Amino acid sequence: MHRSGCPITNVLDLIGDKWSLLIIRDLFMGRKTFKEFLNAPEGIASNILTSRLQALSKSGFISFMYSPKNKKVKLYYLENKGIDLYPILFEMSMWSDRNLSKTFHPLSTRWFLDNKGLLASEVIDSDKEAYHKLRNELFEEVGKPF
Repeated sequence: MHRSGCPITNVLDLIGDKWSLLIIRDLFMGRKTFKEFLNAPEGIASNILTSRLQALSKSGFISFMYSPKNKKVKLYYLENKGIDLYPILFEMSMWSDRNLSKTFHPLSTRWFLDNKGLLASEVIDSDKEAYHKLRNELFEEVGKPF
């Protein structure tokens, strides 16, 4: 259910809370378990994390499969719909770098330095390709066809 015919409102209805894009960011960074999300520096509460993972799954941004090593552990991954959000994350990161006078986390600082001088499209394509590779490795580990 969407509040209006505005495309931005429609997106915000799905991922406009405080945590959803951070979970998606974490998936791009290689986090895939509930525990790994809980241990992110932002400190999401477990009940909120559960709620956001369920909402992102219901909306088709993410899915999960069970770890072959421990059937109680869910391994989350981005669906293509979630991967398509990467340009938004990229632009938000670049806006932050340009407009906020902050010292960022060392991982972010390294990412900015590694991508300095590259075209946005090059970075976006490269990072999305890297995530596809990561996801395919997860599928191979679990034995899921891709």
